[in-house]
Amino acid sequence: MQLQRRIPLHFSQASREAATHTNLSAVRRDGPCLWVAGDETATIERLTAVAGDDGRVTAYGAERSVRLADLVDLPAGPDDEADIEGLSRADGWLWAIGSHSLKRKKPKPGQSPAKARKRLASVVREENRYILARLPLVTGDDGLPEVVRTDGDRTAAVLGGREASLADLLADDPHLAPFLSIPSKDNGLDVEGVAVVDDRVFVGLRGPVLRGWAVLVEISPEPHPRDPARLRARPLDGGDGPRHRTHFLDLGGLGVRDLCPHGDDLLILTGPSMDLDGPVRLVRWPGARRAAPSGLVTADELRPVGDLPYGDGDNHAEGVAVLSDTELLVVYDSPAPDRLTLDGAVLADVMRFSV
Repeated sequence: MQLQRRIPLHFSQASREAATHTNLSAVRRDGPCLWVAGDETATIERLTAVAGDDGRVTAYGAERSVRLADLVDLPAGPDDEADIEGLSRADGWLWAIGSHSLKRKKPKPGQSPAKARKRLASVVREENRYILARLPLVTGDDGLPEVVRTDGDRTAAVLGGREASLADLLADDPHLAPFLSIPSKDNGLDVEGVAVVDDRVFVGLRGPVLRGWAVLVEISPEPHPRDPARLRARPLDGGDGPRHRTHFLDLGGLGVRDLCPHGDDLLILTGPSMDLDGPVRLVRWPGARRAAPSGLVTADELRPVGDLPYGDGDNHAEGVAVLSDTELLVVYDSPAPDRLTLDGAVLADVMRFSV
C-alpha cells in the first residue's frame, strides 16, 4: 500500500469540543458520504464529500450528528458513551457496535502510589458499550443517506442493553468465556470491528488473542418476535443449534482493529491486542463470505495487503473504508499534531491498494 494523499475531515464545533475528531474509531463509506464514530460519545456522524473541479474528493465535511438514544434504547441513558468501535452498511441498514469491554482505570499524573494502585484495582462496566444496533437507512430530501428510527415496517433495533448482549451469548463459549471478566487492555473481551455479509454479522475482536490466534465471532441477528426494537441471535443452523460461531485467524499475534467487506473477501485491519502502538497491518481474507463454520484460518490462507503507519502514543489506525477498487480511507485515533489542521479538521489517509 502507498499513501496517495491526506484529506481533511471537518467536524462541527460541538464534535470538536467532545473530542470526536481525535477519538475516531470507525468509518464506512455510503455513496458521497462517510459514516464515522468516535469512542467517547453515543453518537454517529455523517460527513459529506467535497470534490474539486476534477471530481476528486478533496475533503469531507457538512457534519450531521445522530444521537443513538434518538433511535434505540440505551441502557445507561442518552449521554453515557457507547464506545462505538465498528460500523457496517448493508442492504439499507447501518450497523454500529460497542466495544463490549470492561475498563480498568488508569493512574492519573501526580497521584500518590497508593492512589495509583487503587485506581489500577478498579474495573468499571459501562452498559452502553454492550450493544449492537441496526438502523434503517433512507434517502433524504437532499439525496443523501440518513438514519431514521422507523421506515415502513423497518425499525431501529438493538441487540444487548437491557436484554441479552453479545457478551451474554459468549458466557458458555469454551474459548472466550474466561475473558469476559477481564478488562479490554488486559487481553480481555474487546470488540473493534463489524462486517455484515448477507444475513450474518462478523464481529472482530481486538482481544482476546489466543496463543497468537485472533478471533472473529459470527452471529445472525433477527427481530425479536415480541418487540421490533430488539434483536436476538437466531440459531445459525436452525432448530436449537448454536447462536454464534468463532473463527480463529493467524494474524501473526495481532488482534482485529476493524473489518471491511470487499466483494467476497474481508479486509482486516490488525494491531496489538493490548496497550501498544504497533505494528499495524491490513490483511485480506479471501472468500470470507463462504467461510467454513468454526474453522482455523492459517496465515497461508490470508493475503497481506500492506503495513500502515503508527506513532509513539499516537496515530492509532482504527477504521478503514473502501473508497474505490484502488483506494482505501484510513482514520486514526489519537492523531499526532501534524494531523490536526489550523481550521480544526483532522487528516485521514487515502491509501492505494491492489485487489
